[in-house]
Amino acid sequence: MSISEPETNDTHLLRRVDRVIGDLRRGLIAIVEGDSAALALQAAETATAASLAQLAALGRGKLSLALTRRRAAALGLTPTPSEPRGSSVLALPRDTQPHFVHTLADPGAAVAGLGVAAPDGDRLVDAAIELVKLTRLLPAAVIVPLTAAAAKRVAKSEDVLAVAADDVFAYETDAAHSMGIVSEARVPLADAENTRLVHFRPRDGGVGHIAIVIGDPDPAQPVLVRLHSECFTGDLLGSLRCDCGDQLRGAIAEIAKSGGGAVLYLSQEGRGIGLANKLRAYELQDSGADTVEANLKLGLPADKREYGIGSQILHDLGVREMRIITNNPRKIAGLEGYGLKLLGRVPLITDLHDDNADYLRVKKEKLGHLLDEPELTS
Repeated sequence: MSISEPETNDTHLLRRVDRVIGDLRRGLIAIVEGDSAALALQAAETATAASLAQLAALGRGKLSLALTRRRAAALGLTPTPSEPRGSSVLALPRDTQPHFVHTLADPGAAVAGLGVAAPDGDRLVDAAIELVKLTRLLPAAVIVPLTAAAAKRVAKSEDVLAVAADDVFAYETDAAHSMGIVSEARVPLADAENTRLVHFRPRDGGVGHIAIVIGDPDPAQPVLVRLHSECFTGDLLGSLRCDCGDQLRGAIAEIAKSGGGAVLYLSQEGRGIGLANKLRAYELQDSGADTVEANLKLGLPADKREYGIGSQILHDLGVREMRIITNNPRKIAGLEGYGLKLLGRVPLITDLHDDNADYLRVKKEKLGHLLDEPELTS
């Protein structure tokens, strides 16, 4: 697939979601539409007095805060949910100030008991939360309900972008399926001199990813690959809190030694929650939470990564059969679901030390990583 192919309707919808994501990150208002109703929303993290006043005017003075169920439970607004997915809605006072909204959204802030209940949100509220998650801001949104007719008027008169709830839920999968090669070049590496980097980007112009192609792998034979999610702190700075940098360099060296293969460097920082939220999670970990608990306190999944992106890139590289360097069974399941044939797993063991011991323990005990098992073959 070429990035220069004519735009399709699917690409147009992808681009529209991507534009809404950009607006929300800049503190602007957007609209998410259902079959017969809509919501105007803003990311809670970027709320200002002016934006709250704009939303209140649209909602005749009535504002609500959409939260994940886990965040609502942490605030004492709902019982701890048996099903972590979904949303809750908290009615906000008429004189709500931005600081109050920011505090409710931020699990690192102290919040006194509110003494009110927050009922579960509907599909539109879920879509609003999902849209804010895609911005990699804190997963909370200030919302006001609109009729379908009012939403169209607001979109036109207020110059506000609208997007369908169905397109929000399908965005990550659709973006993965629209990957195309943008550029490539030879880049010799310390442990793999015969290497080229291939840059992929979805056709909506969204976040790009890189394939590190080492040697001259034969796609007619099983190819040794690793899917590696970017880690600014570990890969670039050498952070001792994780083993990511050691895994990246170890995988490159292993593939070079084997004669060739590929590392897919995926733009999914912090298991998909983004760098800012990863640093927030680190603060929560310093207060006693483990890596999984910290993400959940943020109202985010323990692991939000999407491996369909990697599947599409491997397909475009001509890979059909592979061995995968990983300790994570979720990667195996994610790739097997896209028609790629997995012929084996190569473990990647890194050094254990005081700074990453708890991190690796949680990987094994809560995320099911295979940190001490031999290679699996089929």
